[in-house]
Amino acid sequence: MIDPIAFQLGPISIRWYALSIVLGLVLAVYLSAKEAPRKKILADDVYDFILYAFPLAIIGSRVYYVLFSWEQYKDNPLEIFAVWNGGIAIYGGLLAGFLVLIFFTRHRFINTWDFLDIAAPSVMIAQSIGRWGNFFNQEAYGNKVANLDYLPGFIRDQMYIEGSYRQPTFLYESLWNLLGFILILILRRKAKLFKQGEITLFYLVWYGVGRFVIEGMRTDSLMLAGLRVSQWLSLLLVGVGLVFFLFRRKQQDIPYYQSE
Repeated sequence: MIDPIAFQLGPISIRWYALSIVLGLVLAVYLSAKEAPRKKILADDVYDFILYAFPLAIIGSRVYYVLFSWEQYKDNPLEIFAVWNGGIAIYGGLLAGFLVLIFFTRHRFINTWDFLDIAAPSVMIAQSIGRWGNFFNQEAYGNKVANLDYLPGFIRDQMYIEGSYRQPTFLYESLWNLLGFILILILRRKAKLFKQGEITLFYLVWYGVGRFVIEGMRTDSLMLAGLRVSQWLSLLLVGVGLVFFLFRRKQQDIPYYQSE
């Protein structure tokens, strides 16, 4: 088993989970800042946004997890602040980040759809990298399987949890997001393919479909009315993405992504 602690800085333990998130964040910021000038957005606006959004996204991720896991915290509320013991949810972070983005773009007089379009693929690759934090922590895994001989040895060994091999759902989601990221990079260069906002809507549908399927394989998810909470939210993302796509496609005055 791989030690979840990468190294020590005195009394402070630096975990692979944290390094995975930070690596994904740095790459996301770099790619967004590089793409921003194509939409007449300053790279400094991207940097300023992340200074607000990242800490609030972490808080949002924790709040989301606690709300849907209240039974384990109600008798010991101080544990709510013990983030180092695990317990954050990506959907909470995405929601918090989206709310910050709405406020930020309006305050800076930036078109919200344009900012979302440069951010969406960057978020996707950040999620792809960040999922490896679950690998190091041996969490977000799936059902028991007979063997994982098709996987590299270091992944297979790490997926041996509680006496059984487990479906590496972290890997499935990581690869799904990576594929979506690559598709966006290829397709957004094609003239008059995406209209303004449609890269974001592609992200919502792509991520929502993949997350719904993969979440169904997991055994450690929060449940609500017969489905996992994340599956309900995935359906919501897909529905919102498709409705907005159909609505905006009918609008003649919406520019294409590459138009200046």
